[in-house]
Amino acid sequence: MKLVHRIAYFGFGILIGSIFVYFIWEKKNVSFDYLPNARVLKDIRNDGLLYTAKASESLLQNNIDTSEINQILMYGNIDFKNSLPREKPCKTYLIDGKPNQKKISIIIKKCDSISTIHDVILK
Repeated sequence: MKLVHRIAYFGFGILIGSIFVYFIWEKKNVSFDYLPNARVLKDIRNDGLLYTAKASESLLQNNIDTSEINQILMYGNIDFKNSLPREKPCKTYLIDGKPNQKKISIIIKKCDSISTIHDVILK
């Protein structure tokens, strides 16, 4: 068998296998969060989420909705330079996002089972 035929068969097998895996994983709602940003955001979303009085006040003053906070927790970027991921007992993260064309930063303290939003800053 020629090399071109082998490559064609191999490519066809990869294509069929990829389509098969795509449809199986789509039904299972699987996500691949391998990068540090995605892993931390997923952990925060899976924890219970609390707001401090300062964060609630900031939300009211700046007309920020909790749906915008949820968008930041889904698609935001963690500023690891200004975060303290090794702090004990709770890790502190600064998360930036742009929901609805607003630049918003969130300061979150992530403990074992609960994440607390300490401050919401509109830039």
